[in-house]
Amino acid sequence: MRGEPSCPKCGGRVRAPGLFADAWQCDVHGTVYPLQPVIPPSVEALNVVVHRTQVPVWMPWPLPVGWLFTGVAYAGDDRSGGRATAVACSGPGPLGGPGEMILIAEELGVGLGAYYAGIDGPDPGSFMNVEKPPQAKVLAAGRPTPLWHVYRTPDDRAVFAGEALGMWLWAVMWPEQAGLLMYDELVLTDLRDAGAEIDLVPCGALSPRLLRP
Repeated sequence: MRGEPSCPKCGGRVRAPGLFADAWQCDVHGTVYPLQPVIPPSVEALNVVVHRTQVPVWMPWPLPVGWLFTGVAYAGDDRSGGRATAVACSGPGPLGGPGEMILIAEELGVGLGAYYAGIDGPDPGSFMNVEKPPQAKVLAAGRPTPLWHVYRTPDDRAVFAGEALGMWLWAVMWPEQAGLLMYDELVLTDLRDAGAEIDLVPCGALSPRLLRP
């Protein structure tokens, strides 16, 4: 399960820093923050990412009824710390059947959100129209946060993006109908601020979407 670090923009192989480069390198995207191998869902895994990251670790809290935490990943290394995080949750979709959600927080240019969204990144700016009113709103760390629909994504998912705490916030949901969850004004908690409540997070089986969106 451990695997090797990969490119956060394409999932391809990366080369570790060495004699000729002091940063991780992707043959296609150049210098990147490496996407670390996905950690199976557990409270311990969440704590590892929470303590290593420089960006928020978003989770709907409380989780929607019947939903579980199903995996976490981050991009970065021991030197940089986490510069992007992805938290997966799974549960019953609003129109029946299973639903999946991945929430990504990232610095500009990392590209992890675009990778899960299925678009050419690294950022969502050219794929959403902020001149129009936002299509969804969440409460992120206690602040009303508008999210816009991201266009030109694969038909099997719904994608929204905006800005929270100075970072990109992406919400990617499968199937597309699961995007209806975003109209319920979800409350998102940055798990870096959750304290002992993090021990109460219910865990399910690892989401395959986190491994291969």
